[in-house]
Amino acid sequence: MTHTDKTGVDRRLPLLAALTALALAGCAVAPAPLSLSERQATLAADQQTMFGNQEPLVGPMGLQEAMARALKYNQDYRVKLMEEAMAQRQLDLSSLDMLPRLAAAAGYTARSKDNASSSQNVATGEQSLVPSISSERHNLNADLSLSWNVLDFGVSYYSAQQQSDRLLILQQRKRKVEQQLMQQVREAWWQAVAAQQLENRIDALLKQANAALDDSRKAEQQKLRAPLEALNYRRQLLDVVRQMGVVRNALAQAKPRLAAITNLPPSKDFQVAVPADMPLPALNLSVDKMEEMALLNRPELAEARYNERIGVMETRKAIAKLLPGIEFSVGEHYDRNKFLVNNSWSDAGLRVSWNLLNLFNARTITRSADAQLEVAKAQRMALNMAVLSQVHVAYLDLQGRSQQFSLETELNDVEQGIYEQNRNATLSGAQGRLPAIMADASAVYASLRYYKSYGDLQNAYGQLGASLGLDPLPESVASHDLRTLSEAFKGVEKQWQGKVAGEKQ
Repeated sequence: MTHTDKTGVDRRLPLLAALTALALAGCAVAPAPLSLSERQATLAADQQTMFGNQEPLVGPMGLQEAMARALKYNQDYRVKLMEEAMAQRQLDLSSLDMLPRLAAAAGYTARSKDNASSSQNVATGEQSLVPSISSERHNLNADLSLSWNVLDFGVSYYSAQQQSDRLLILQQRKRKVEQQLMQQVREAWWQAVAAQQLENRIDALLKQANAALDDSRKAEQQKLRAPLEALNYRRQLLDVVRQMGVVRNALAQAKPRLAAITNLPPSKDFQVAVPADMPLPALNLSVDKMEEMALLNRPELAEARYNERIGVMETRKAIAKLLPGIEFSVGEHYDRNKFLVNNSWSDAGLRVSWNLLNLFNARTITRSADAQLEVAKAQRMALNMAVLSQVHVAYLDLQGRSQQFSLETELNDVEQGIYEQNRNATLSGAQGRLPAIMADASAVYASLRYYKSYGDLQNAYGQLGASLGLDPLPESVASHDLRTLSEAFKGVEKQWQGKVAGEKQ
């Protein structure tokens, strides 16, 4: 019975409204920022994750070891590996969609009163049967059914094919990341070589220049020189100190950059293995051969081909959706109702369904899929042109860098000779310290340009290899420890140089 007041309003409504408001308030969630102690608690674990589980650096780091460390420990590259693993899991899931659907169900029902019913005469409207029941108040039932839709299987098959191509696309993107990562390692490593070779010499030059500055200030205070001569002398020394300070600061950043790429702690002090010689890379391939290699090997073009295959599958999937669906089903059933003659039974069925509206939209659907395929083809053609342009640009850049390095080599030899002559003259007392300091600064700049020019030449050589789609690492490696990876890089480097040089492998 409903309780109402004199106005006819149900007195339970305010209570219901209050309970509803209380429930909604309980569902509200307030933002809870991380506390300082919680962030500090994860700091040590994060540092251990970043730097703890890797082989320690022993001795000077060569170029191949730097590449191996980057490939094994670089965090950005690890993300690409995880994306590939996730794509593999998604491929496994999409393959499951092609399997039949097996459904199990069980239920229990309870009623407060019997589910009784009677019949009524249609002609007279009088009750023809006394009320009766055919089900219990408490009942238990269970079903196990297996169904398979042929249309869903076809669509799922094409979707799985597309997902497998997406996995291959991720593998090509991983190749691209590897090539870019090796380019970054090559550039950072040669910058570290220049920094290591020049930092001691720059420090010695700064020490001499600062000592000469102190002497010039004293001479200026004691008026041992004419004021204008003393000022010009000090200005030249200050200019050397300023320029060398800028160079020293730039070189000091080289090793931290290399450490970041190879996942070493940025504050770690390490040495790089300076090569004994700096040979010019050989190049005897014709431009036509380089174009052919690029069109066959570039990961971007392989990705474009896979995208084109995905477009083909999308067209087939769109056509498959236009067909009628045929579903087969079998099942086992159980019902505990005591009024049933057969409490368990089996059934089988065949059902055909067809969305007739798809017939009117068939042309639109297929044209949309075909348009996607045509776009993929056009993108691949445009990418072919871009790749060919990159090959020519990389080839011309390598030629220019080779000529520039030859010039910088000769200039460096001249500057070092001038410095030696001025140093000897200063040591013999034939001239003051300023000419030797100025010649030393010019020689340092020449050495810096020399190492930078060779680093640019190596980068151009690596860029040419990347434009040809040559991988820096073989497809299979016996082990993934640093020593094995470093040796693998050395072996591939020789094969790589052979391919670029036109030698028979």
